[in-house]
Order: sequence, then C-alpha cells, then structure tokens
Amino acid sequence: MPNEYDNDLLREGVLHFKSKDYAMARRYFERALSVADDLQTQAQANYFLSQVTDDPAQKRKYLEETLAIDMGHAAARRALAILDGRLKTAELINPDDLPVPVAGTQEATAKRFVCPNCGGRMVYTPDGASLVCENCSSRQKLNTASPGAEQDFFVAMANGKGFQKTISAKTFQCQGCGANFLLAPTELSAACAYCGSPHVLVGEAAQELVIPDAIIPMVVDLEYAKSQLLQWVKKKLHGQNERTRPLRGLYLPVWAFNLIGSIPWSGQAVRNKRPVPVSGEHPAIYNDVCIPASARLDRLLQELLPDFNLAATPAYNPGFLAGWPAQVCEKVMSDAALEARSICVHHILRDIRSQNGELNNLLYSVSAISVTSYRLILLPVWVTGYSSGKTAVRLMINGQNGKVLAEKNQTRQ
Repeated sequence: MPNEYDNDLLREGVLHFKSKDYAMARRYFERALSVADDLQTQAQANYFLSQVTDDPAQKRKYLEETLAIDMGHAAARRALAILDGRLKTAELINPDDLPVPVAGTQEATAKRFVCPNCGGRMVYTPDGASLVCENCSSRQKLNTASPGAEQDFFVAMANGKGFQKTISAKTFQCQGCGANFLLAPTELSAACAYCGSPHVLVGEAAQELVIPDAIIPMVVDLEYAKSQLLQWVKKKLHGQNERTRPLRGLYLPVWAFNLIGSIPWSGQAVRNKRPVPVSGEHPAIYNDVCIPASARLDRLLQELLPDFNLAATPAYNPGFLAGWPAQVCEKVMSDAALEARSICVHHILRDIRSQNGELNNLLYSVSAISVTSYRLILLPVWVTGYSSGKTAVRLMINGQNGKVLAEKNQTRQ
C-alpha cells in the first residue's frame, strides 16, 4: 500500500526550492525519486530536479522523464520548449493580464498572383496542385509534399498565441492597378474591386489573423459539384421542382486538436438487481478532434467534418487561395480547445456507461486530460441552398470528395 514518505520528501524539497536553497532541494528530490511508489510523485520529482540543475543535458533528461510519465505536464512541456528554443522567456504572458486588442483598420501586405508569361490572372484550379493562367493557360505547380505541421498547445498558451483574436479590418494596395481597398476582418483572400487581381494576405498582418497551418486543396470543380448537387436534389427532393441558388466555392477554417490522458471513475452498477461498487480508469487518446473556427456555416460544417480525410493534409500555401475566398479564424484557439476537450469527455462517459450497463452515482475526474497539439486547417467546400415555402435550406458540398449535406430546415425571416 502506498505510503506518504516519498511525498513528504517531495514537499520538503519544494520548501527548500522556494527558499532558493537548491542544493538541499536537490537532495530531497533525488531521495523522493529513489523511493517513490507512484507515478505522480516520480513525475514531480523529475520535474523539480530539472529546475535545480544548470546542466542542459541533465535538465533535458529530467524533463523528458517527466513527460514520459505524464505527457500532459504543462510546466515540463513549457520548460522543454524554452530549452529547445521554441519558446523565449520574454514571450511568456500572464493569462490574467492579456494585452487589449486595438480596434480599427491596419495596413497589410498581400501577394498578387500574375502569370510570368503574359501578365494574366493566375488562379488556383481544382486539381489539387496548380495555378493556371486565365489568359494563356500556363500552369505553376504548388508544393503539396510538405505536411501541415502541428503546433505545441502548451507553447501557444504560454506565449499568448492561444488567446489571439481577429480584431481589425485590413487595407492594402493592389499590386496590379494601384487601387487601395479594404479586406473584411473575416476574409483572408479577395479580388481587387477594380482590376480583379486575386490577392492573399501575407506577412505580419496575416500572422495577426492567425495563418492556417494546413490546407486541404479544393479538388471538386464546379461541374462536378453541380452534378453531385443534381443527384442529391433528384434523390432527396423526389423530383420536386425546387430552385437552388448558384454554387459558391470557398475555404472554411477548423481547429484540429490532439488530446491524451485518462478519466478515473467510480460508481454503482446494478448486478442481479443490487448496487455493486465499480471503478476504473478509461484512457483518452484522440487525434484531430475538429472544431469549426468561423461562425459562418459552423453547424453545417460540423456535420460534414467526419467526411474529410485529414491524414495527409499539406502545409498551408497562399497559392491555393488565388481566386478563391477563404474565411479567417474567428474562434479563439483556447476556447476551441475547451470545446474539443468537452467532446472527448462526452464520448468517454458514453463508453463507460455502455461498457458497464446501468450506472448510478457516477463520479469522475477530467483533470488528467490534456490537449497536446493543434492545427488550424482550411477545408474546401461548395455552398448553396434552396427555398421551399416558408423554409430555407442550406447545402454544403465537401470539396475533397463531393459529398452533399443539407442543413435542417430553417424558417425564412
């Protein structure tokens, strides 16, 4: 049976650590580690040993040992990120004292896509890999070999990126005709209102808008989208003469999270009509739990999400947006992470109940579930809708595979 000796040693070490008597603290932490009879004490002893050594190699060893036991140890992940140079001490922020965003418009830099042969407009063509000139039909290949990198959740929360919001409209000058125009806060790409040149935000201003980490290129062209829509209308509306609105292709952002941990639980199961104490610990390992990052079409996109294949998502390239509108991220990453965590907890509790039959007085703890990494991904869709009487129905087509999905009927205003 576990005793408290190792925890008493750990507590004594922490007291000496706080009083900056690091040599004595180290002795207590080493002793606590040598006699520890539970994983939590081992993890904490390793972490504090990393804090009382100046040797980078030893510090790394202790931090990696901590994370091998507890992958969700936030302080160890933050310390390792600093050691690796992925996070600077000067970047650390106080989450209770975040900087207040300044409203208004900001000047921005945008990339214009023009043909190097004839100067015509270069736009992305839904082949998954290239730009094409609308004038001379010449093509430029886009890089799809590099996968979209996952970002460290703990680093983003430590440096404030996880709390970043879209707060300003952007103004920039067209590189084609010189006209100045405004890009709405919710847009990442646009065509010049005067000459039609496609532009996509780049540089520091784009970073303020939280640039995506990955993108699924649009591969469903307009003709195929129309054919899929026609088949859906014939099948679902049973030949009714409903008028659909024109199809519009665009990209919508989603947050994708990876989570690890477990949920210890206890309760009373009914066995032979009698309550019997039961308990256990359910593992939590989830990859790419997706949360829509834009308020527009979020409910419909949430229903369509399971049909996207995120396994080989290429890194974001602004070329994929040339000639295509894209919504920027409006939902703060930290808020989306809480939603993802809530979804995972819901699934686990459902599994616990399904595996143990009728449960009463179910008690559980979610403190051991952690988000470890995330990506902001742009997903391709075609959107349209139709009206029938007093109802309006929105339709969305998956731009990766052509699947059509309809939103539940909405009463027209």
